[in-house]
Amino acid sequence: MLIRQYLTLLPAVLPFALPALACESCEHPENDVVLTRNVRRMQPDAENATVSPRGPLAWGQLNFLQTTDTHGWLEGHLKEKNYGADWGDFVSFTRDMRAKARRLNVDLLLVDTGDLHDGAGLSDATGMNGGVNGQVSNAIFENVDYDLLTIGNHELYVSDVAYETFSGFAKHYGDRYLTSNVQIKDPSTGAWEYLGKQYRYFTTEQGIRIMAFGVLFDFKGSSNASRVITAADMVKQSWFTSALNYSKPIDLFVLIGHNPIRPTVSSSTFATVFNAIRAVKPDTPVQMFGGHSHIRDFVVYDDKSTALESGRYCETLGWMSMTGLSSTHSSPCAIVKSPRNVPNPTMKAKKVGSSTETASAYLASSTSSSNLVYSRRYLDWNRLTFEYHAAGSQVRTFDTPKGLSVSANVTASRQQLNLTSLYGCAPQTWCQSCAPFLSSGNIFSLLQTALSAVVVNTSRAEIPRLIIINTGSIRFDLVKGPFTYDDSFIVSPFADSFQYLPNVPYSLASKVLAALNAGPYQKHRRDLSTRDFSFSSLDPSLDSCLDPPPTHPHMPKRAFGRVVRRQSTSLTPGYTTTDDFGSDGDDTPHSKIPYYAQPNDLQANASFPADGSMPQAVDLVFLDYIAKNVLQAVQALGLNVSQRDVSYYLPEAFTTNSYLPAYAQKYWQANVPTCPVGLGVGFNDTS
Repeated sequence: MLIRQYLTLLPAVLPFALPALACESCEHPENDVVLTRNVRRMQPDAENATVSPRGPLAWGQLNFLQTTDTHGWLEGHLKEKNYGADWGDFVSFTRDMRAKARRLNVDLLLVDTGDLHDGAGLSDATGMNGGVNGQVSNAIFENVDYDLLTIGNHELYVSDVAYETFSGFAKHYGDRYLTSNVQIKDPSTGAWEYLGKQYRYFTTEQGIRIMAFGVLFDFKGSSNASRVITAADMVKQSWFTSALNYSKPIDLFVLIGHNPIRPTVSSSTFATVFNAIRAVKPDTPVQMFGGHSHIRDFVVYDDKSTALESGRYCETLGWMSMTGLSSTHSSPCAIVKSPRNVPNPTMKAKKVGSSTETASAYLASSTSSSNLVYSRRYLDWNRLTFEYHAAGSQVRTFDTPKGLSVSANVTASRQQLNLTSLYGCAPQTWCQSCAPFLSSGNIFSLLQTALSAVVVNTSRAEIPRLIIINTGSIRFDLVKGPFTYDDSFIVSPFADSFQYLPNVPYSLASKVLAALNAGPYQKHRRDLSTRDFSFSSLDPSLDSCLDPPPTHPHMPKRAFGRVVRRQSTSLTPGYTTTDDFGSDGDDTPHSKIPYYAQPNDLQANASFPADGSMPQAVDLVFLDYIAKNVLQAVQALGLNVSQRDVSYYLPEAFTTNSYLPAYAQKYWQANVPTCPVGLGVGFNDTS
């Protein structure tokens, strides 16, 4: 049975009846929203935030909500209360916000800028055993009625994912899915065609005429099923020139893209497209929405043009509003540029302070004065935030039948994919960069221990070994609480296997790590490729290297040691953002999470002499991903070896996605199945 067909059947297997969905084809769907009370909210093992937003949003003539780089996190962050909402909560929020916009007689547009795959089990687990990554998560994602979407590079690494995006996701959203510079090869004819639409011209409910494009950065790592046209070439194509000179009036250009928004970032191509627009339309406002760099940011391009980027992993929902646009409303007197009884935008498109690098050398500019004003806000992804902004009150429950149905589908899908299966209880929180390298709260201190304990070739177990991995093999923090099959994807989705050089003199092997970290033997940042996401068969019920974890089917709903916390006014650790408009963009105030740089590589050792002496020789174990770098380092240090001397230390199926589950099954069984849950990254959860 196809996954999309299966999803429609999920409610039938749930332990409770779901309400009927609200009418989706009505002109004003807010009329069909049915408010419910005393219903299950978020995911069963998630909790809500305790710190509320700092105040209402500023509503303008035109308003936007943006998501980007969701990477399959549609269940939300189950162990981090700042980001605990799920996709069903977001569905309810967007419907209520659209209703609010109509009551204010203003426009609200929903935008997503790509990367729906590779990062959490809900997207990644379906890539196992003949399925396609994203089959379940895409169908859940499609419950949000976006106005504009575009593609990310993670939709293009694997041909099956690209074709599923083309035949399913792009068709679902139709002319709203924009891939201005991404083409796919028709498998039946071999001809190239655009994966989505090249542009969209439309008029909003309040009469604003928009021309929109969707531009991916100049990505070169796609499979042979797709290709990316560089932005420099795209802006020279006749269709683009024709769109700029469209036969109907354009009040606003909207440029969306899986593309860093700051033009000083080397991989960003927004400046190329913006300058091409300005060459033809020097005074038409341009609003941009980016992604890819996983940060919160807002950039001023000129006095009529700004850009917003809204984080990653369902941690952030971006809000942007603007006032001062032209409109073709049938009744000019009815145009609302400053909606009443709500805050309104007040900021001119002018950079505040000197904390961000200037981009003026990269950009063209408008040639006339501007009366446009703006606001931007970065919302934490939790129900407390959603309820506050959707209803303006913490008394009213904002759930809609459709939102509840989507939440139920997320729960059922996670169970069906075995994502809740438990390997063990992580006894503390370890983060990637919030603590110094190898300190007690740093994840790489845990990895040293885990690598030493479980990366063992039994036939060579007594031979001392050094084990080297790149720190880029870790994608996210590991939070205190249940360590599940889902977490194995969240923390380390990469499928890099362990190779080795046998019997390397210790006097030489001990210098390899320093050589790698000093360069030039390794790239500073991981360059993702298709094989990085070729997951080994690590479904706990199927894996031949690991025993299946206990599933505890009769576990009570709140078995993971949750406690109910009252709303608090004290700051919690989280985002503290500074952008071109200053440092007031974060919707919820937070205390700053420290940041510490981490080296390229990490080393663990095992089976060293018990008397503390150094061995004469060791097995030098390393990931196949960095094998070339290790060989270059070893050769530079004077050892005469080549690729022929390298072999696999463990079966190729045992990967970087395997060793933490193996370690958890052996060493983290205390408190199973009722794992105590910590407070999240940035809190003192080290014990």
